[in-house]
Amino acid sequence: MESSNVVIDDIRLKSKNDEEEDVLEDDSPLERVVVTPNVGTSNEVTQPSTRVPNLDSNEPAPWVRRLHNKEDVIGDVNEGVRTRRQIANLISFTCYTSQIEPKKVDEALNDEFWVLAMQEELNQFERNEVWTLVPRPKTTNVIGTKWIFRNKSDEDGNIVRNKARLVAQGYSQIEGIDFEETFAPVARLESIRLLLSISCVHKFKLHQMDVKSAFLNGFLQEEVFVEQPKGFVDAHHPNHVYRLKKALYGLKQAPRAWYERLTQFLVDNNYTRGSVDKTLFIKRDNDELFIAQIYVDDIVFGSTNNTKVQQFVDVMSHEFEMSLVGELSYFLGLQIRQMNDGIFITQAKYAKNLVKKFGLENAKRCDTPMSTTLKLSKDASGKSVEQTLYRGMIGSLLYLTASRPDISFSVGVCARYQADPKESHLSSVKRIIRYVNGTSNYGIWYSFDTNASLVGFSDADWAGNCDDRKSTSGGCFFLGNNLVSWFCKKQNSISLSTAEAEYIAAGSGCTQLLWMKQMLVDYGFNQGTLTLFCDNMSAINISKNPVQHSRTKHIDIRHHFIRELVENKCIVLEHVGTNDQLADLFTKPLDATRFKTLSRSIGICLVE
Repeated sequence: MESSNVVIDDIRLKSKNDEEEDVLEDDSPLERVVVTPNVGTSNEVTQPSTRVPNLDSNEPAPWVRRLHNKEDVIGDVNEGVRTRRQIANLISFTCYTSQIEPKKVDEALNDEFWVLAMQEELNQFERNEVWTLVPRPKTTNVIGTKWIFRNKSDEDGNIVRNKARLVAQGYSQIEGIDFEETFAPVARLESIRLLLSISCVHKFKLHQMDVKSAFLNGFLQEEVFVEQPKGFVDAHHPNHVYRLKKALYGLKQAPRAWYERLTQFLVDNNYTRGSVDKTLFIKRDNDELFIAQIYVDDIVFGSTNNTKVQQFVDVMSHEFEMSLVGELSYFLGLQIRQMNDGIFITQAKYAKNLVKKFGLENAKRCDTPMSTTLKLSKDASGKSVEQTLYRGMIGSLLYLTASRPDISFSVGVCARYQADPKESHLSSVKRIIRYVNGTSNYGIWYSFDTNASLVGFSDADWAGNCDDRKSTSGGCFFLGNNLVSWFCKKQNSISLSTAEAEYIAAGSGCTQLLWMKQMLVDYGFNQGTLTLFCDNMSAINISKNPVQHSRTKHIDIRHHFIRELVENKCIVLEHVGTNDQLADLFTKPLDATRFKTLSRSIGICLVE
């Protein structure tokens, strides 16, 4: 009899002798037939056992194996039970995709799934008329090409697609010959959060689309030649090269070429480009508003009229090939949940992967990201730690601050010591990750119960840095009830008083308010006099008093522009009590009670 696998609690087991039991079930819950496979050279088969165990005793059933060695378990023991539908979906993915990500072209060419992915990429080139095969020029630089292989996964981690991308080796380009200007605007994360907040004001749904092979749509102004891709060299013209008509991924001018093509297309279709943010496109029709925010090949858009949304989809789909069109749910690593009463922004998946990446998923969790008793310094006598590990932790955490303002200050402080990190610094970073581990599902809540009023809070921690005694400026800015922007930065100069430190922080807050005010004009919201809350009366009085005196004569003149703003009634500084100063979260470590109170006040929460 051939051996087969035993399935016990959906965990597959390996037999040490490569022979396993076959468990057969009949209709009776008390009878089990156990068939033992042939062992050795004997052809004798053991007769089925029908013995019923004593259910009143602790005697285990003969067909149940209570414990298994971990070495015998295939897969993750803690993975849990999978449903039949999940298993079916996994099988459907694995049947049509390769589970291996090749490192070299030769490996990919030996896998039929990757060959199909590579062929699909080249077919895309043909459809977009990207290049033309020509004889190799004698005096012109020819740029090499390279295949990049990536497996695309869904939110459960299952590989759903093999993506092969042919890129140009742009590092070999010569400036002035192969390219001229390379700058292309990119939307800031603050712009994305502002768009989300605007959608809450108007109470409309946001959608997203992804342009397939976007860079292949950009027209080149320069004459650029590239080598034929490895594995797909023309047999009749092996020495020929491709002359590019359109941009190729990897070229230095590719982002600019794509942005110019997209901008010209949208402007020709009566969409207006933003005056401050050049990646913002708006279309107004009486009281109806349409908004589109561009981030390279990802586009977020929405409108107060659903007809405008469908018109935009039709216009874009007619001109470009789309790989994704649907309701906004995942953008730039942000998980976005649009609900009936608001929007919840989180990076839960990224946070969990971050904790697991650095092996702290089982470490003790913390209530706050930084201790109030520990003051970080250069720690010259401390033991140095691996710079690569430390910088990797800091970089990973910095990206998490896109939706987690509660860790902005602590991450910013630890980031100051990347040049020569010590054990004390590494311990502080690990504490932040342990805090993230306990709050990985937290995010920012944007409520529909809001308005378009712009307000800000500014604060400073005087001489908080132990090394150079410079102060730390902090600020947060709200559109109605929703937190849109925040900052935490060490000041460039040493402040001689608390008032001076608060005054400089207020100046930084004013610049951010002015930028956001101009952004809101493009959205159709004209702000009057802006309000900035500060908890230091001396700093407020300095902004109103143009007379130089001993406390202000040494302050750099660039910080005094706030006085002109106050005189022109562009901004008014108002006093706020220390307990109500929300920017306090961005200037210093806080105890658990104060930290949780401020976190809730700025919108950090958990939505089930």
